[in-house]
Amino acid sequence: MLRTLRLIAADVRQKATWCYGSDPLPTILKTLATDGTAAMVLYRFTQAARAHRMPVLEMVLNKATNLAGGCVIGRGADFGPGFVLIHSNGVVINGNVRGGSNVLIEHQVTIGADRRQTPVLGSDLFIGAGAKIVGGVTVGDGARIGANAVVVHDVAPNTTVVGIPAKPVQRREDRAAQPAARPAADGTNTSQS
Repeated sequence: MLRTLRLIAADVRQKATWCYGSDPLPTILKTLATDGTAAMVLYRFTQAARAHRMPVLEMVLNKATNLAGGCVIGRGADFGPGFVLIHSNGVVINGNVRGGSNVLIEHQVTIGADRRQTPVLGSDLFIGAGAKIVGGVTVGDGARIGANAVVVHDVAPNTTVVGIPAKPVQRREDRAAQPAARPAADGTNTSQS
């Protein structure tokens, strides 16, 4: 039970930081009342019931997650600390999905199976509204999935993907390697577009 409470605390702190920029107690309390937080908490209790082999409680909590959050999270889905449903409405996550820590999910996201193959998600991810991640793909650490993107191929770490099917548009190391724009003596921008 202590492990579950620690996971819930990490999840709520991560959501508070995402939504409000910090996580002091008043912000944590405010975060507990936001959309999606009840589903996050119920998901963690569902995981605990599964770990303690309490199938009836696990099923009841799983159904409560659906009712309270308008989302479906498969009972076997496993995410590390910092699992955040920014908005839970319409989220569907297959029960065989594995995810790392600090995974932030917007509304209407589907993370599902194709031919019994399910995604494996890294850590420090952002998944935009309406995105679909389907099949036996791997999404690397630090990736960003754009709104309404359909991911059917692996996503490299620190890469932003958009479109249908999703294609890379930028790697964060690439952006860091670009020279900073400096104004010329006449006030014009010297960087290349």
